[in-house]
Amino acid sequence: MADTPTLNTALLTALTTEHFVQQTAISTSISEMASRTSIYIMSLSSALVATGFVTQSSEFFLPFVAVVLPSIFLLGTFTVLRLVDIAAENMQAHIGIARIRAYYRTLDDEAAFQFSKEFGRWPENDAEPSLRTGPLLAYLTTAATMIAFVNALVAAAGVTLLALRVGADLMLALCLGAGTTTGLMTLFYLHQRLRTKGMVRIAKPYGSEKSVL
Repeated sequence: MADTPTLNTALLTALTTEHFVQQTAISTSISEMASRTSIYIMSLSSALVATGFVTQSSEFFLPFVAVVLPSIFLLGTFTVLRLVDIAAENMQAHIGIARIRAYYRTLDDEAAFQFSKEFGRWPENDAEPSLRTGPLLAYLTTAATMIAFVNALVAAAGVTLLALRVGADLMLALCLGAGTTTGLMTLFYLHQRLRTKGMVRIAKPYGSEKSVL
């Protein structure tokens, strides 16, 4: 039977490896987030350029818009949903690192200082830059929120054009578009809060109530 020092060494090696895996997962999730965001923005930009050309023909403009705007909106919706999932996966990796750091602190007095909560990041303390202005602004400054807002504007443009097409006056059409944007952003915000709620609950043992979203 192995003695205690051997067991501790094996455990420390395993935890160090897991720490590396979690850090790699964070890097991978950030790369995927950037890639998906770029794909959506490039698709939207291409669609807008094509729309600019097709405006020269009143015969093809409405059919073109009727096909392109819903397609871009669906792509944006799928992108936003995945970005929220990526953010949750990123949070899960940070929670795993916090759990490992909690073990590191038990090694000796020097480790307790080097791996103290004050030197960590979310969820160990409230030093995370995005949390300094409060959880509400932290949610509103995520990549998912950025894409969700742009996608809501795409939907608003479609609703406005449709309202004008069926004979609504300009002011009513604009109000419908604004209402669409507001409604979609509200739904997205609630979805984002609900999706990360489980991660917040898991993170609480490693940080203060103030530090979590």
